[in-house]
Amino acid sequence: MQDILSDTSLALTTAVPLTRHPAAVYLSTLGKGSRSTMRQSLNAIASMLSNGECDHLTLNWAALKYEHTVAVQGVLIERYEPATAQKMMCALRRVLREARKLRLIENEIYEAAVDLPPIKSTKNLRGRALSQDEIAALLEVCRDDPTTQGIRDAALIGILRGAGLRRAEVVKLKLSDFKPDTSALEVRGGKGGKDRTVYLPDGAISLVEDWLKVRGNEPGSLLCPIRKTGKIELRQMTPQAVLLIVQKRAQQAGVESFSPHDFRRTFCSDLLDAGIDIVTVQKLAGHASPVTTAKYDRRGEDVKRRAVQKLGF
Repeated sequence: MQDILSDTSLALTTAVPLTRHPAAVYLSTLGKGSRSTMRQSLNAIASMLSNGECDHLTLNWAALKYEHTVAVQGVLIERYEPATAQKMMCALRRVLREARKLRLIENEIYEAAVDLPPIKSTKNLRGRALSQDEIAALLEVCRDDPTTQGIRDAALIGILRGAGLRRAEVVKLKLSDFKPDTSALEVRGGKGGKDRTVYLPDGAISLVEDWLKVRGNEPGSLLCPIRKTGKIELRQMTPQAVLLIVQKRAQQAGVESFSPHDFRRTFCSDLLDAGIDIVTVQKLAGHASPVTTAKYDRRGEDVKRRAVQKLGF
């Protein structure tokens, strides 16, 4: 297997137009956020197959056969969590599918290469829902911070918790996307390039309005970077900055480690717990299917226990 994963003959010998390159064609079908993630996956697989000599553009994907794909999957299972290995194998399959559509690989070879056993997922769900006490603690440390960062971070947490946005969505928000009169936030270019309207609860609106008192009403990004000097820069934050802010405030508040995406899980779980129908929650979260929304439910056993008490005898 090691010889298969160090096959330097898999490198392209001549340049291929991007319109005929299966990896390039596949990546062009993805949204910006997904494109970056899947490009990294393909680069890792290409490096694995060529002993570090190739990336996603220099590997000859059309030369892959079953012995390559089964070896790659075996290594991915050893190195990564099941969900990550599944995602990376999905990228590999999609590239091979494009190679077949471009008539770069014979159908019989393609069918064998993608005919692999499924990667078994862990039974434990990823992420968690935050409690009301934890959310209150996070906001408290922001309010106790006398700097401008404290006011901004409280607004950020208010939006993440109150609207359930993804990191990549919250940093794209513009001042003009905030409509306090109707409680609305206009989310533009969400996952899959889709726009949607979400709504903030009154408490979150107050946090955003407090931030705008110091940010000002100049056009530009709703949430902005702040220099150490306290100067607000009217430009877009990065998703990585959101992660670092959340980690910092969690540590200060003594809250168990969580990710920004857990605010999204909390958002979905709390709405479902409040009796909101799953289709409405799906639309607010920007999910393509209620099936995806259901996977965000982290309400635990107590919900099931309370549900059966409604049965009459």
